[in-house]
Amino acid sequence: MAEATSNRKFRVIGTRPIRHDGVDKVTGRAKYGADYSFPGMLHGKVLRSPHAHAVIKSIKVDKALKLPGVKAIITADDLPEAPNKMQQAGEMAINPSHLSRNILARGKVLYDGHAIAAVAATSPHIAEEALKLIEVDYEVLPPVMTVEAAMKPGAPILIPDLRNNEEGDKQTNVAQHMQFKRGDLDKGFKAADYVVEREFKTAMVHQGYIEPHNAVAIYNNDGQATIYCSTQGAFDVRSLSAQVVGVEPGKIKVVPAEIGGGFGGKTTVYLEPLALALSKKTGKPVKLVMTRSEVLRASGPTSGSTIKIKMGCTKDGKITAAQVWMAYEAGGFPGSPVVAGAMCILAPYDFENLLIDAYDVVVNRPKTAAYRAPGATNAAMASETVLDELAEKCGIDPLDMRIKNGVKEGSAHPAGPPYKRIGYIQTCEAIKNSPHYKSKLEGPNRGRGVATGFWFNAGMQSSATVNIHADGSASVVTGSPDIGGSRVSMAMITAEVLGLEVTDVRPLTADTDSIGHTDVTGGSRVTFATGMAVYEAAQDAVRQLRERAAKLWERKVEDVEMKDGKLTAKGNGVPPMSVKEIASKLGRTGGPITGRASVNARGVGAAFAATCVDVEVDPETFKVQILRCTVAQDAGKAIHPSYVEGQMQGGTAQGIGWALNEEYIYDDKGILRNSGLLDYRMPTCLDLPMIETIIVEEPNPGHPLGVRGVGEVSIVPPPAAVANAIYRAIGVRMTELPMSPPRLLKASLKRGGAADAHSAAAD
Repeated sequence: MAEATSNRKFRVIGTRPIRHDGVDKVTGRAKYGADYSFPGMLHGKVLRSPHAHAVIKSIKVDKALKLPGVKAIITADDLPEAPNKMQQAGEMAINPSHLSRNILARGKVLYDGHAIAAVAATSPHIAEEALKLIEVDYEVLPPVMTVEAAMKPGAPILIPDLRNNEEGDKQTNVAQHMQFKRGDLDKGFKAADYVVEREFKTAMVHQGYIEPHNAVAIYNNDGQATIYCSTQGAFDVRSLSAQVVGVEPGKIKVVPAEIGGGFGGKTTVYLEPLALALSKKTGKPVKLVMTRSEVLRASGPTSGSTIKIKMGCTKDGKITAAQVWMAYEAGGFPGSPVVAGAMCILAPYDFENLLIDAYDVVVNRPKTAAYRAPGATNAAMASETVLDELAEKCGIDPLDMRIKNGVKEGSAHPAGPPYKRIGYIQTCEAIKNSPHYKSKLEGPNRGRGVATGFWFNAGMQSSATVNIHADGSASVVTGSPDIGGSRVSMAMITAEVLGLEVTDVRPLTADTDSIGHTDVTGGSRVTFATGMAVYEAAQDAVRQLRERAAKLWERKVEDVEMKDGKLTAKGNGVPPMSVKEIASKLGRTGGPITGRASVNARGVGAAFAATCVDVEVDPETFKVQILRCTVAQDAGKAIHPSYVEGQMQGGTAQGIGWALNEEYIYDDKGILRNSGLLDYRMPTCLDLPMIETIIVEEPNPGHPLGVRGVGEVSIVPPPAAVANAIYRAIGVRMTELPMSPPRLLKASLKRGGAADAHSAAAD
């Protein structure tokens, strides 16, 4: 592993301690959402639509209610009518009507698996039987499965009251059109010696977390409720569930369980409002857990897309202009990550003339959710393969092409603001100077490809407390569910500031009643924003420790300093005192010390990554084997390098799966045909080499420790890098994801030259 570090010296930060929650997880003691049980608890199941698009004419539950053991059934009629306009739910901007209708269909079903009704019974088996007794009368409508079909004049309308910002009162499936524009496009293309224009399609894919969605809700007679669930955002669960069920948010406590993966897919609600509504109706605790089929059919995958891109450059490789048209599948309700994709697609490059048109389009598929740099991977597949083709026309090394056009401090982002200190060019140089890129790749049907990616990262709100205990140890409490090792990072930041060993700090994730508001674990914001809150809370504890030492020593506070865990006073006659020593005296100097901080973090540092991939294409089967892969990423400052490397490797592995295998496959009726992990094929250890990592550290000036978010950008370059490697292996430019053997064979046959050599495979 190679690491380029900043000059600042740290004692704890940058080391690799064992994570605090590791023992509980490897011994099975860690409690995940589905592990919670309570006396008298009922079990819930959800009836889901067998159609992709249909009017619900009637729902009859009488027979199901008569089944012994069934205690309650709810449909959309049991939920309050929600306003059909954008509102704030906590810190999230949502359309309450769309949210509610995604939880339980009202009037129409909009995708295969759309929830219709929920049952609570004394056992999961009885609840399952009750679902079979619910009678639903449907009027089946033609499904609209692609953005092209949805945008055609006369296409079936999914949401009759959907309007956009351009078409007035006209019914539409286009929820939003966003545009970014800069410079003179015609002038830019006239200055180009080479112009490449391509169209790309990427398939809808799922995050693939191991743990299914779950929720346990307890609604008490006094109107207070508690929800236990695996979530990336406990405060969002509180606000969204309150919106759907019609309960005041302050009367709901959300307890975030351990979480078995999320990657963005557990940032919203599915079962939590249903469990709450069923508990409210029955007066009993209610548990619901999705099956894997339900996870794939009815939780939030990320968007498939169609992207058209035209890019030009001069003979010496300088980009002069780019024009992009991009349409993303939102699923049954508006809200695809197409705007994020538009902000990312050209973000690594510094040039004057661009036009980006982005469309959010509803289709008869599950409402999409975030997936690791949402929207950016689709976008990079288009821009990074076209740039590779331009580099070839210019006869320039593909990394040199990127370095020549790469953004640096002061360059303008496509959405407007200039970059502060960033490490894009450094990531490209790290790959160029790596042993991987310098090595020779020999043998037939083998190729090497590179690509880069951008993610803007997020700040938002976080709260933290740091408690000093009588034995001199500390606990750090935050509201950020840990999905990537953030607890150990919070402990390390606390230990660094207080001068403690990291083993003397206990990190805790609190429920919504026990910590100040903390936004979702997502957007690569936790180590940045919650880490900032922890840093400031620890500094607050240091301030109080200095005050206590000053009282003991009868000195002025400004004469007391703390360094490396030791309190010292100016002048002679006062021996230094450790945190452990002064902690034993807190009771007689003013009582317990709790450092507190809440932040609305600004100064987010942009994230960049570069990926190099070697592939071999089997001439008989057209299966692509990954031979070697290296990723370089700017972490700003790696708090725990092992977990930074893990994020880089995990994102890269998911990006390779997206590149080669993963896709939602629907039939002509809009029914998902691969709703299990046997047929929805994610890569395993047999499909991947050990992914090599290079941590680049260009400190983020907006963070006291130089931190940038690292959890997302590594998923952005792999599909394009694999596509570029395939081209160098067999001479075929791929423009559709996934690049599975059938698609690669088809593209090879279409091209002719490569396919002629392997005509037996076609036979």
